[in-house]
Amino acid sequence: MRKWIAAATVSLVATIALAQSARVSGEVTKIDEAQAKITLKHGPIKNLDMDGMTMAFAVADPAALKKLKVGDKVTFEADRVNGRITVTKIDKAK
Repeated sequence: MRKWIAAATVSLVATIALAQSARVSGEVTKIDEAQAKITLKHGPIKNLDMDGMTMAFAVADPAALKKLKVGDKVTFEADRVNGRITVTKIDKAK
């Protein structure tokens, strides 16, 4: 019984971690380097229970904005950081 509970716990933790780090597809519509913000047209963000839309995000790493331009297709991760919805990782889509 204990082995089953341990296995179920590991499985649940792995599922939660995967859900929290799920990549989202989007397109850059605006970049504001001065404010460290990016506006993205994106699909649903499951870990934030958010539907697809276009919205501005704070960016955890402002240097990442230098690698992007309006119109770029991207994949990203977002989460709440200090009460703000923030892009925590972003890369050009392949």
